[in-house]
Amino acid sequence: MRFITSDRGSAALLLAAAALALILAATPLGPALLAARDLSLPVEAVGLHLTVEHLISDGLLAVFFFLVAIELRHELTDGSLAHPAAAIVPGVAALGGVAAPAGVYLLLAGETAPGGWPVPTATDIAFALGLLALLGRGLPGRVRGFLLALAILDDLVAILLIAIVFPGDLRPLLLLAALVPLGAFLLVARAMPRSTLRAVVLWALALVVWYCTLLAGVHATLAGVALGLVLPAATGATADRALQPISRGLILPLFAFSASLIRLDGVTGDALGPVFLGVALALPLGKLVGVLAGGLLATAVLGRRAPDRLRPAELLVVGLVSGVGFTVSLLMAQLAFEQPADGTASTLGVLVGSASAIVLSAAVVPLIARRARDDG
Repeated sequence: MRFITSDRGSAALLLAAAALALILAATPLGPALLAARDLSLPVEAVGLHLTVEHLISDGLLAVFFFLVAIELRHELTDGSLAHPAAAIVPGVAALGGVAAPAGVYLLLAGETAPGGWPVPTATDIAFALGLLALLGRGLPGRVRGFLLALAILDDLVAILLIAIVFPGDLRPLLLLAALVPLGAFLLVARAMPRSTLRAVVLWALALVVWYCTLLAGVHATLAGVALGLVLPAATGATADRALQPISRGLILPLFAFSASLIRLDGVTGDALGPVFLGVALALPLGKLVGVLAGGLLATAVLGRRAPDRLRPAELLVVGLVSGVGFTVSLLMAQLAFEQPADGTASTLGVLVGSASAIVLSAAVVPLIARRARDDG
């Protein structure tokens, strides 16, 4: 269990799940797995049209975003982002890490599929922290703290992009209706004593919030965000401890497996065109340039007022490992394109771009970490 909830273990499981999906898709089992993923679920009676793939990305992944929201709230109220001065440098670096990849993508694929620009803007927090833990032994603790703050702010931007850029057929009345069970969820979480009944009521209300959000045409993972943000801190910490092993050990690997289930033998040269190149280059290079430039700019402006200032080499480390998009980028790749070929190209771009960031990190980060150990 400790391995699953660790940064290294979570990253290893994600990588293994994606690799297994690519391998199995190329075997005789591939068509059956794809058919199972696209299987429609018998939920039309309640107004839902879900496949197994949608259940994973719209349903189970809401738990991941629920935990992200809990961590985001903690960091904004009691953690590394509680004081504005401490949030400025990672905040500017995070914005640079969103703007630069989007610019690279638009430069390469803007004429072909401009709507895909959000795909390479995301950083996979679990993967990035796992990569740093694996390669960065000897780096000062401020590097991990900075990366954590940057990745959390990056997740906040990703949540906003999913809500604003990828809305479905919006139904405002149903979205307003979701506020009723959300308010009841907050009231029960605050007022009802801890018990099995309380847990059952909270789960039931959370399911209603998710259901209303999905019917309203908003991506259902945002229901998880709303639930996580309103949950009281103590209850949120308990939920995080209980659900983190499930999220890291089951939900995220299952999503990585589902999203990476691509038959490479069916990929034509067209799939390796501008969309693929835009995502594959924007993740490792755009993130590196954006995070490094944003961090250096903010540090220079603040000067000595910048708390726990990172050295340029340490910012380089953060820029390299933050190029692993993976989970949220794969989700955006599913949302951004109407044409299946573009979605496949984007997914391949996420996998290749994230793999490139891993290779670059493996080549550079240990050298910087070794110098830090020698200097320390």
